[in-house]
Amino acid sequence: MSNPLLADGPLPPFQSILAEHVEPAIDELLALNREQIAKRLASDDTPTWENFVEPLELLDNRLSRAWSPVSHLNGVLNSEALREAHSACLAKLSEFSTEMGQNEALYKAYKSVAENGDALNADQQKFLSNVLRDFKLSGVDLPEDKKQRYKEIQQSLSALSSDFSNQVLDAGNAWSKELKNSEELAGLPQTAIDLAKQTAADRGLDGYLLTLDFPSYLPVITYAEDAALREEMYRAFATRASDEGPQAGEFDNSGNMREILALRHEAAQLLGFNNYAERSIATKMARSTDEVMSFLNDLAQRSKAQAETEFAELKTYAAKEHDHPDLQPWDVGYFSEKLRQHRHNISEEEVKPYFPVSRVISGMFEVVGKLFSVSFHRIDDVETYHPDVSFYEIRDPDGSVRAQFYFDLYARQHKRGGAWMADCQSRMQTASFEQIPVAYMTCNFTPPVGDADVLLNHREVETLFHEFGHGLHHMLTRVDYPGIAGISGVAWDAVELPSQFMENYCWEREALDLFAAHHETGERIPDDLYERMIAAKNFQSGMMMVRQLEFSLFDFRMHLEYDPAAGDAIYKILNEVREQVAVVPTPPWNRFPHAFSHVFGGGYAAGYYSYKWAEVLSADAFSRFEDEGVFNEATGKRFLESILERGGSDDAMNLFVDFRGREPEVDALLRHTGIAA
Repeated sequence: MSNPLLADGPLPPFQSILAEHVEPAIDELLALNREQIAKRLASDDTPTWENFVEPLELLDNRLSRAWSPVSHLNGVLNSEALREAHSACLAKLSEFSTEMGQNEALYKAYKSVAENGDALNADQQKFLSNVLRDFKLSGVDLPEDKKQRYKEIQQSLSALSSDFSNQVLDAGNAWSKELKNSEELAGLPQTAIDLAKQTAADRGLDGYLLTLDFPSYLPVITYAEDAALREEMYRAFATRASDEGPQAGEFDNSGNMREILALRHEAAQLLGFNNYAERSIATKMARSTDEVMSFLNDLAQRSKAQAETEFAELKTYAAKEHDHPDLQPWDVGYFSEKLRQHRHNISEEEVKPYFPVSRVISGMFEVVGKLFSVSFHRIDDVETYHPDVSFYEIRDPDGSVRAQFYFDLYARQHKRGGAWMADCQSRMQTASFEQIPVAYMTCNFTPPVGDADVLLNHREVETLFHEFGHGLHHMLTRVDYPGIAGISGVAWDAVELPSQFMENYCWEREALDLFAAHHETGERIPDDLYERMIAAKNFQSGMMMVRQLEFSLFDFRMHLEYDPAAGDAIYKILNEVREQVAVVPTPPWNRFPHAFSHVFGGGYAAGYYSYKWAEVLSADAFSRFEDEGVFNEATGKRFLESILERGGSDDAMNLFVDFRGREPEVDALLRHTGIAA
């Protein structure tokens, strides 16, 4: 039987990939890689870029291309069989990665190539610099017993993180609430009611069905007049995968969290760091843990007073205007939306008709085209993994194909929540091989109901532009080596720069006129509505700032202050952070960390601060466009050439300075968010 994961086509043959193909393909490729690496190391030839690095990069690329569709399908079309195959291979890939990272002969060969620096270009030197750093961070210098322990830890962490994410997914899928009539959904927008009705019908039920998917959850928390319904959904959402709530203990991540923190700390200490936060900083733009803590504490100090004022105003409004003096966490979103409407005479529902998804997508392509001189073309005869998924090419002005991407926009069962960009394959150019970048662009918008065009709220438009910024970073790269092409090799606390930069174009009138038009009349956003949107832009920005700082400080301190002797201090630290920055009281049964997938199931451990760090970079970068014109051709070209095209080929600070002419300053962020400097 031929294995589609071993096929040599330009794109994954999704319709042919079955769970049973996964392990045999990965086993075969891992065996091939081990054999070829051993063969190269046994050669008498002096290792060079051409005879050593390039052949190994081609091997790694083939393994990555087989694994990427498996990893992606596990997130967007999850099944028990695929999950088992995915988990089994994660352990094998982790073992292989650590084995190679601790291979002293391999390290010496790469070092030999690096020391022959005269024959290398700047990108090759940066690539090898990262490789040698990563050998050190994999424990290549450790004695044999510690190497073995490090390898065991990495395998365990891989399994634990995967299990953490699966528990969150399962807990979300396991909860739903069936309602018999629409009166119980009073206050919800009609689109949300229609979705609840369609969700019920899709599962063979009459009436209406609510789930913990965000397109179902958010409208309830924001608009439902029934406070008991808001509380029930908040409790289910805030206790997912924990020891509390309606599924207490059933998908409990408590043990996973404790083990993950303990193993990260042990691994960091094996490598000579005091804690995992120090280990995290070794590959970041920030220069020390003190710099990160000072950055976060400074933002907290600047933002807290405004956040307290905003929350006090909300409580006063709820009590005075709605006779609701006892404001609970599940009331905050509901009354915040009412206050926003009251103060700025604007609601998300008033804005949504101007953001039909088809128009937003074509307009976003036009925005990007004006900025970076590329064009977008839908290709309909490409094999995808679901009927909702579309496929596009990005072309340069001469018509050549620069990159491709899959667009998967809508929420559905067995698809993990959130929005993300992932790489299907990276740009790679050698004397004998050429590969363009291909991306997966994934969102969880409300799916279409019948033939009606999906209308996005403005936050969803921002999400789309945000993720597309990541996609542009991956796809517009001009770097030829996958390890530093696109987002690869970019310091994690700088990787959000292009994504957050693109969000600015959701607010600029000149940009909105390219994609915001009424889905029935084609009318652009009226001046009066636009002015109200801008006036409401920074509504509760202090509250939003301290909420993100709560997550950032909690994550960083949890890894910085971990003490094996003290045991589980997760909620102790979280409560201390909330005491410092939070303004909205949290019920004692809230279990937010149990579903904090960014940190326990993703790549943001001791790095969640990156969102705020990169927001400083993006606001400061965009301020140059504000000065010179938001579609200034020369400025767009400079951003393309200094940031997007260069990927991880130079240190993030050097690239930023190359674009901005100086190091970043925080003033633009505070101005953009309406927080007094």
